[in-house]
Amino acid sequence: MAKQAWKPGSMLAPVPAVLVTVKSKAGEDNVLTIAWAGTVCSSPSMVSISVRKERYSHPMLMETGEFVINLVTEDLIRAADYCGVKSGKDEDKFAACGLTKEPAGTVSPCVIKESPLALECKVEQVIPLGSHDLFLARVTQVDVEESLLDENGRLKLEEAGLVSYIHGEYYAQGERVGTFGCSVRKK
Repeated sequence: MAKQAWKPGSMLAPVPAVLVTVKSKAGEDNVLTIAWAGTVCSSPSMVSISVRKERYSHPMLMETGEFVINLVTEDLIRAADYCGVKSGKDEDKFAACGLTKEPAGTVSPCVIKESPLALECKVEQVIPLGSHDLFLARVTQVDVEESLLDENGRLKLEEAGLVSYIHGEYYAQGERVGTFGCSVRKK
């Protein structure tokens, strides 16, 4: 199959669609949708999010250096989409989407109750990249719905109904097609 040159943009897909909560020093909460988020280190646990400098939440992130990544399920798609196209400077997106704020354990931004898993994060470095700033952050606490832990404490995120985002569309997670090490495991 021949390959064709394509314009840069969102080249790596699928990506997680996540709801990121932030809070200003004055105590104002906001939630925004980020599709450019990911794990960058396992020990210590670190993640990154990329945020456009003109986004309403950008100054809050710069001022406090804290945020919470709330994973999005199929039940949260409408809220995630809404929080990605509307601005918190114009309205309370938590109220508009029926999202419940719960206190986080280690950071000032709230956790979204309806999300099955939340990563509380403290920014360690901000890297200006052009249209976006990359926020590298240490995960300070993970809040997980108890039903997603098995009897040994193993996380069962495959049961959470998480979604991914591909070029403007949301997709449910599919079936398992392999496991880590399957290429070298003896049959």
